[in-house]
Amino acid sequence: MKVRIFTIKLHIMEVSLNFFKRIIIRYLYISIASIIYGIAISLFLDKNDLVPGGISGLAIILNRLIDVETGTIIFLVNVPVLVIGAWKFGMKFILDTLYVVVISSAVINFFSNFTPVTEDKFLATVIGGSMLAFSLGTILKNGASSGGMDIVVQLVRLKYRHLKTATVFLISDMAVIILSFFIFGNIEIILYSIITGVTSAKIMDKVLYGKDEAKLLYIIVKDKNKEKELVECLLKKLFVGVTYLKGIGAYENSEKKIIMCAIRKNQLPKAKEIVRDTDDSAFVIITSANEILGEGYKSHYSKSL
Repeated sequence: MKVRIFTIKLHIMEVSLNFFKRIIIRYLYISIASIIYGIAISLFLDKNDLVPGGISGLAIILNRLIDVETGTIIFLVNVPVLVIGAWKFGMKFILDTLYVVVISSAVINFFSNFTPVTEDKFLATVIGGSMLAFSLGTILKNGASSGGMDIVVQLVRLKYRHLKTATVFLISDMAVIILSFFIFGNIEIILYSIITGVTSAKIMDKVLYGKDEAKLLYIIVKDKNKEKELVECLLKKLFVGVTYLKGIGAYENSEKKIIMCAIRKNQLPKAKEIVRDTDDSAFVIITSANEILGEGYKSHYSKSL
């Protein structure tokens, strides 16, 4: 009996350690990405009058109109957006986002008096845009956001799931870039900013979705009370479609609901984590999908290469 209790305690300790390890690694990725985001804005884009779009782009524009540091403006503009986000996504998501906003804003303000890494606007466009996209993609993959348009974009995708995140970002970025023309009045700056937006969208698309590969999950939840919770987590955290299939267990001759879910290959670790955290007794079959046509994936009219 004592041996069994000791074994259970060891298992609980192991589960707890793995849980905290995942949290530490997650926040390490988020922290590094937030720092890269701040450096991209401060030392590449802001100093060269390049507007990346979104809240950061608006902050750069406002910085030219009022005597307030760009990082501070980003933080202040994010406050009302975070309040709206808390209503839709919950406090955990917003606290993670607030963490990102505080770090990135502080980094932007810290480097505000430094000279830019390069004054070549083309280099600043490509490198700054790439760093921005990589950091944003990493932050989103780890369940947080940089605030501002990230939250607005996710609100849009709650209603229009077929739209890719990077596509919605590109549309919003173009709107801010066009607005910047009335402030800077320099067509070359606008063209460079457009390149920044397009570069960011393409790289973010790769970071978020990877190659055009997908996985198909079949999940049989043993605990029916956790079935609804699991489906809601897949819908809200992965922004994917979920389908119920009917099945009959041969051994017990009882009806079962089978959850079918098509996901991007790079979403698989997150999906497995969701299943494990919701019901670690669930039976899961994972198979590769060579090609998926339809909402959120390839168009039926896309050409095969």
